[in-house]
Amino acid sequence: MKILITGGAGFIGANFCEYELKHHPEDTYLCLDALTYAGNLASLEHVLHQPNFTFIRGDIADRDFVNALFEREKPDIVVNFAAESHVDRSVTDPEVFLRTNIMGTQALMDACRKHGVGRFHQVSTDEVYGDLPLDRPDLFFTEETPLHASSPYSASKASADLLVQAYARTFKLPVSITRCSNNYGPYHFPEKLIPLMITRALADQGLPVYGKGENVRDWLYVEDHCSAIDLVIRKGRAGEVYNVGGHNERRNIDVVKAILRELGKPETLITYVTDRPGHDMRYAIDPSKIHRELGWLPTTTFDEGIRRTVQWYLDNRGWWEAILAGEYQNYYAAMYGQR
Repeated sequence: MKILITGGAGFIGANFCEYELKHHPEDTYLCLDALTYAGNLASLEHVLHQPNFTFIRGDIADRDFVNALFEREKPDIVVNFAAESHVDRSVTDPEVFLRTNIMGTQALMDACRKHGVGRFHQVSTDEVYGDLPLDRPDLFFTEETPLHASSPYSASKASADLLVQAYARTFKLPVSITRCSNNYGPYHFPEKLIPLMITRALADQGLPVYGKGENVRDWLYVEDHCSAIDLVIRKGRAGEVYNVGGHNERRNIDVVKAILRELGKPETLITYVTDRPGHDMRYAIDPSKIHRELGWLPTTTFDEGIRRTVQWYLDNRGWWEAILAGEYQNYYAAMYGQR
């Protein structure tokens, strides 16, 4: 098969490219990425020169480009990771999220319709469900939970999900959707919680924690997420939504403290900053459906995943130091400097 992976130079996309080439070397892969601030060719260094892997730079919202690409390459499956994904950035600049996450998704699906693609897979997020109360640990997001977005980012992803389902019903496009909990692991851009805390702790800088750090997330090691998507695109039922969760709920403050312990750094580095607007309190996914239908379960515990992640950042300083030397510094000052 020929598989087009959009957003493949981003965090999860790059890990998925590596996973697929390792587990399915018989297939051919096209990686499409616009290489905006979070897209990094260095994240693809292990696969860039494989004979069955081709990197293409381009914007999924550019309809002419997308149609020409599909006409030329004729992919069998499209896996759409391409998205603006950071909540804080969506608060300061919502428009780019609507263009990429909604209009870009539509452009891809229109090309899939035109060229007879066998499966369009949308990589979504548990944030489309809104949040859960901290005092109800018995509640979990299921595939039937109503969409209830809290930020421009999650609203754009929820809109894209509804559009994908509408294309399935109206145009009979073969689609699938996965909604994952918070990912972590190699190649995670340093603006996100776990890599931000690792890189700042290594520099003995303050670790900015929103509010009291009581927000709860269900953490999913990125390789486990990749294995779930791989199962869905190859064996999952068309038209279905599958929740992908890690069974690793942790308060943000406990995640930060675990990183400090792993690095042997003091908790005095923690600094509490003013919470962001509309900050969701708790995410927790029930992944029973994907386990029941496809046999998937996460295999990486949080403690093991944090150890592996911290070690990766220790072993790959050149990757993240190059990022921190550039535009990200201005972003950090804008997000945390006045809090």
